[in-house]
Amino acid sequence: MKKLFLSITFLLSIATMISADNVFFQPFKTTNGAIPFDRISTADYEPAIIEGMKRHSAEIDAIASQEATPTFENTIVALERSGEMLNRVLGVFYPMLSANADDSLMAVSERMTPLITEHGNSVTLNEKLWQRIDYVYNHFDKSKYDNEDWMLLHNTHESFVRSGAALKGADRDKYKELSTRLSQLTLKFDQNALKETSKYEMWLTKNDLDGLPESAIDAAAAAAKAKDREGEYLITLHAPSYMAFMKYSSRRDLREKLYKMYNSQCTSGEFNNIEIMQQIANTRLELANLLGYKTFADYQLANKMAENPTNVYNMLNQLKDAYTKPQKSDMDNLNKYASQLEGKKFTIMPWDYSYYSNKLKEEKYSINDELLRPYFQLENVIDGVFGLATRLYGLHFTENFDAQVFNPEMHVYNVTDDNGNFVALLYTDFFPRETKQSGAWMTNFREQYRDANGNDVRPIVTLTMNFTRPTDTKPSLLTYYEVETFMHEFGHGLHGMLSKCKYASTSGTNVYRDFVELPSQFNENFLSEREYLDSFAKHYLTGESIPQDLVEKIKASEQYGASYACLRQLSFGFLDMAYHTITKPVSGDAFKFEYEAMKPVEIFKPVDGCMMSPQFTHIFSGGYAAGYYGYKWAEILDADAFSKFQEDGIFNPATAKSFKENILERGGTEPPMTLYKRFRGREPKIDALLKRDGIKK
Repeated sequence: MKKLFLSITFLLSIATMISADNVFFQPFKTTNGAIPFDRISTADYEPAIIEGMKRHSAEIDAIASQEATPTFENTIVALERSGEMLNRVLGVFYPMLSANADDSLMAVSERMTPLITEHGNSVTLNEKLWQRIDYVYNHFDKSKYDNEDWMLLHNTHESFVRSGAALKGADRDKYKELSTRLSQLTLKFDQNALKETSKYEMWLTKNDLDGLPESAIDAAAAAAKAKDREGEYLITLHAPSYMAFMKYSSRRDLREKLYKMYNSQCTSGEFNNIEIMQQIANTRLELANLLGYKTFADYQLANKMAENPTNVYNMLNQLKDAYTKPQKSDMDNLNKYASQLEGKKFTIMPWDYSYYSNKLKEEKYSINDELLRPYFQLENVIDGVFGLATRLYGLHFTENFDAQVFNPEMHVYNVTDDNGNFVALLYTDFFPRETKQSGAWMTNFREQYRDANGNDVRPIVTLTMNFTRPTDTKPSLLTYYEVETFMHEFGHGLHGMLSKCKYASTSGTNVYRDFVELPSQFNENFLSEREYLDSFAKHYLTGESIPQDLVEKIKASEQYGASYACLRQLSFGFLDMAYHTITKPVSGDAFKFEYEAMKPVEIFKPVDGCMMSPQFTHIFSGGYAAGYYGYKWAEILDADAFSKFQEDGIFNPATAKSFKENILERGGTEPPMTLYKRFRGREPKIDALLKRDGIKK
């Protein structure tokens, strides 16, 4: 007995030491809740997640077991405020998995993901808790509460129903099994995609650089130098490297090689995702059927603006019909142009499009990325992006040099309003690295909410990009597309930073998936406006503002390639819906499945060995399953919303105030159409998008 006592004492002392040293075990004692990255190690996450789940389980048991009659306050609000420690650690853990995931962090994720899923199931499948939630839902007096309270109750009840709470017996066990399997599959898909992107490299010599601008050559040389291969040039599949090569390289053989490299990712070998993505689709179907839905898309869309697959397909087909004829005309012209350029009949292949399209654009408008790049030094762009928020919404950004970061290239800003009130912390992370996923995104380390004492807990927002790096001879000079991407993600950031809500689950970007892209895509519209460009687009060497003729060329070229871009985006939407409207398990030839799905908006014939699906993290691991259409859905909204600014003046204070108060501050406190109509005075129309893209005069 003495030996056992000593063992328990020893284990308790170890647990005490772990909790004492682990920063996640207590609220961060930092100014404005800044993340203490200097005190966080990979080893901290696992014990903190386990302890967070343990504490959350105790809180859930206390809510579910109380004898008092269920009320909105003692059940719904109590549930909303539970899990404080778990939210704190996962609020850092998940962003790090996307932005800084080395092998050790991935290993933690592999161990923890099934446990986190199991914990989530233990909450949503807690019978006593569900009975209390259902009681409150069926006895709720709306007259005593506001719209946000109702949305919290509605969302909570709906979430539990959709998570199997109403299931009985064996069906409950089946739900647990399916959800655990799905979480493991999506994690594996995501990790494979990250590892595969980082694996591919195309090494070049000086003789392989024909057509590449100086910026791309410098970046390729710097990438090679970083791997101790000075004198060579490295092209990778990360966006700045890949896109520049495909756009400018005159070496068609190398463009084809790189294209096939990019579009064959995760189709074979160690990181093959084909079987995994089919299992994901099949598991989602099985889960949807278990919950009473015909397809996973029916399940997903039940709480979206689109409501059902029919409405999604109607939107996709409406845009297909509007853009197909202009796209075919544009492609005919591009083929003729390429034939003239090459002195022989020439047919554009997928690895040719960016190259010849860019050449034709440059010829028509005398404009290209390299001509614009000197006016988009990253530091100036930051000032411009922040400055737009200052002018429209009264926000001010002051760099915080005391806050810790997990990478020295990151920056942190204190965001305040015109009265000096603290609004948010903003973290920026701009450049590619091997441990970071490709693409760009906004997320939160902490959501905005009001605590039990009514204190406004402000959000901590992070913007993550993969922009052109500075070189030994030049600062980071962005392409127009990269600036547009920054504007997009910053729009999401504004949605998070400006939130004024009571509950974390209804605040910021916690809105319907097909509404969440409105603030981001809306923000992009300002970039082609002369009055805005003049405020920050200055030559990095001379300091001269961007010339008027370049601004006019940007505006004139705005519609160039719009039909191609639309059909390409629609193809991803059709592919997404194809995988998530299956009514029986999918198997067999995944290449054929993808081809048939994207055929309605086919631009190029399929290329042997190439496909999109195995690297399509948005729909297979990123939360956009049966939701990728949302980009085009929100594009209709953003064009219609910006047309209001164009009517009133793009910097009209009253219009900006209305957009801020009715859209950006309100999160998911009311149905999105209600919020939109309050801003616009009516439901959105497609006309503004068609006009903006030159499809309708």
